[in-house]
Amino acid sequence: MVNTTHDLTRPTEVEESGERRFQTEEEILASFGYKQEMKKSMGTMSNFAVAFGCCSILSGLTPMWGDAMMSGGSISIIWGWILVSIFTFGVGLSLAEICSAYPVTGGLYIWVSRLAPPDWVPISCWLTGWCNWLGLTVAITSADLGLAQFLASVIAIKDENYDAGIYWQYGIFLVIAVIHGLINSISVKYNGFFNQASLYWHLIGTLMIIAVALALTPNKPTAQWVFTYFENDTGFSNNGYAFLIGLLQSQYTLSGFDSAAHMSEETRDAARSAPKGILYAIGTAAIVGFAFLLSVNFCVQNFQVQVVETSINPQMTKVFLDGVGYKWTVVFNVIIMGAMFFSGSALTLGSSRMVYAFARDGAMPFSKYLSYVNRKTQTPVYAVWGNVIFAIIVGLLYIVNTTAFNAIVSINTIASSLAYFIPIFLRLTVARNKFQRGPFHLGPFSDVINITSCFWILFTSILFICPTEYPVTAENMNYACAPLVFVLGGSVSYYYFRAKKWFTGPGNSLKEDPQLKDSSEFHYDSKPSSGDNTVNHSSTALDEKTEEATGVQIDQVERL
Repeated sequence: MVNTTHDLTRPTEVEESGERRFQTEEEILASFGYKQEMKKSMGTMSNFAVAFGCCSILSGLTPMWGDAMMSGGSISIIWGWILVSIFTFGVGLSLAEICSAYPVTGGLYIWVSRLAPPDWVPISCWLTGWCNWLGLTVAITSADLGLAQFLASVIAIKDENYDAGIYWQYGIFLVIAVIHGLINSISVKYNGFFNQASLYWHLIGTLMIIAVALALTPNKPTAQWVFTYFENDTGFSNNGYAFLIGLLQSQYTLSGFDSAAHMSEETRDAARSAPKGILYAIGTAAIVGFAFLLSVNFCVQNFQVQVVETSINPQMTKVFLDGVGYKWTVVFNVIIMGAMFFSGSALTLGSSRMVYAFARDGAMPFSKYLSYVNRKTQTPVYAVWGNVIFAIIVGLLYIVNTTAFNAIVSINTIASSLAYFIPIFLRLTVARNKFQRGPFHLGPFSDVINITSCFWILFTSILFICPTEYPVTAENMNYACAPLVFVLGGSVSYYYFRAKKWFTGPGNSLKEDPQLKDSSEFHYDSKPSSGDNTVNHSSTALDEKTEEATGVQIDQVERL
């Protein structure tokens, strides 16, 4: 077990199987070729709050609830959520074990550099990083578009004949995305408070919706209906396939928890706190989400009228309107919209840290800007706005296609899942004998859990690029594969035709990089001004510690 309480000025090493193992997080960071650039101002609760915000149950479950109900009825909602929660917690366990060993910002793609065979490190890191980035950034689009939809529904519940067009909704989406960019450009210290407020908003708000909805809704369905009712309105004759399509809302909601790992370099005792953040986020979301879905389904009074035939979108708003009345429905929608707003902010925060980590190795376009850390706020401001701009561009799909929201959700889910798959698969196969576990580990259950996680990820990734309606037309086709192929295909092509010549994986920040050359003016000042109490990422003490810790650290990076 790793001990993280040693004097940080004295690097301590442990001999395990003839290999050196660094015990402090600063030494682990240095062994990857990095220096501590951001202040460790977050505790376990703040880290968990960020991850839980990304797994926002109100943001993920409410926009797609109606579609899931039409893809399997109440069975798809209730039992589908339980099924997805169990398998997702297994994936979380697999990632938490790796995170504990390598608590470094950049998470998944950084881990791969230690898990992959030396010859495969560059391309493995490249693919993992781009999948992770795509999943997190598209999640911003889906969260903010969902918020725009709910704002439109607030108008619709007053006048059901009013149709808030997609252009109006996209305009609201733009405003929300820009606000999230502004929030995440300030100091992470304030962001910590913001994300803890998000946690309490989600928990208290969800409990309020559950209590009031169950107390005021008349003509509740029976428990038998809630747990056994099945409906297939997808057009497909295969009921099993319809049920599986309905799992998308659950899998989409329970994603993004790897943001806890991306905040490692800003989290105290990250080797323990970040794995806890991952597992607490999944576990809390699973329990609270189940209670929420159960209560909503107990409020459905007429499935055909409230779900299939209603003109109000999302359909859950119609269920609330008929059950608790206009005033309480507005209150419910405000709670849900607040949760969506918090979720979009958390996703912007987590994705910006991933881009920052990837860019400091020169793996992103405009890396010299995206790897810049603002001196005053100690945040990667260009990484924040780069992600916001990309999320806005992806949102244009919402204008083009009638089922674009589901496609955007599918892109988010598949890309994130593939980024999870690579490190877990490598840990299970080529790295099983050389992996040095951290304070959190799975012991003898590691292989079983990792195998199950890999199976689930591959299964759902294939499922969510399939059509969701029949007959399949140009308007309702699931176009999730198009952006996936475009971004991932383009990134792989770029790697083989150009980046292969210089990209070697993590650790480029301590050596000259063609993509970062002549960009020193864009990076954090190495000498703070008088009176500046911020952390100096290139401090002399850390440099001396890195040198004393042994040249093996840099040699390891260069061998990769």
